[in-house]
Order: sequence, then C-alpha cells, then structure tokens
Amino acid sequence: MKKNKIRPLAICVFRKNNKILVAEGYDPVKGQTFYRPLGGAIEFGEPAEQTVRRELMEEIGAEVGELKYLGALENIFVFNGEAGHEIVLVYDGVLKEAGLYEQAEVEGKEAEVNESFKAVWKRLDEFVEGKSILYPTGLLEMLT
Repeated sequence: MKKNKIRPLAICVFRKNNKILVAEGYDPVKGQTFYRPLGGAIEFGEPAEQTVRRELMEEIGAEVGELKYLGALENIFVFNGEAGHEIVLVYDGVLKEAGLYEQAEVEGKEAEVNESFKAVWKRLDEFVEGKSILYPTGLLEMLT
C-alpha cells in the first residue's frame, strides 16, 4: 500500500438469505481475524462498477450480474501496523453462477500480492452481535 495516499476501492456485497459473502483476513499485529466483501482498487479511468466485475473475475473467477450502488464509505484504519485511508464505493450484486451460493467456502486469489484467500458466507447477525468483525467501518450500518 502506498504511504500517505488515499486508495479508491469498489466492493460488492453478495447476499444469501441473512448471509453475505466475505473474504477472511487476519491482522497479525492486532491478532485479529476480520471479514470484508470482495472487490479491490479502482484503476485510473475505470468505472467503479467495472472494477467490481474485473476484481470478482480475477479473485474468484466469477461473473457478476446486476449491480446496485449502495453508497460510499471513508475508511481510515491501521492494518499490520500501518495507517491506511480508503474511499470505498459499495455495491450490492448478484453472482451469475448459482453454484457459488451453495458453496460454504469459495477459494480466491489476490493477484497483486500473489496470495490465496477464502471467502465464506457469514451471517449478518454475527457482525451485529460483535462475534465477528466486518470492514470497512460503516458497512454494517449500511447493510442493516
């Protein structure tokens, strides 16, 4: 992550009943497991909606159908001991491949850092009850 730069992102929330599809992450400095929707950095000249479609294809090989813009969040945070600042455009979407909704886990690949990750369907209740942590900050309030 570039220091002292605001990073524009586009993420997408996919819903299955009372669950959402989120990537699992871990901050070793905080010793904290957290979750965030799939998506990534908006490239120069790229519409945010296209970012969501590109990132989902790159990360989990999935095509995205209908997208609905939910809003924007400003996310100022510390991860792995380093400060970060993001402007996050949030979408609600539908995965074209129905089979992904049946999988408990979806294997993903983060090309920028050449790392694998897993995405899971987590109940929104777990975030509301404080059992799991959802980022970016403010997303839970946007969804509930």
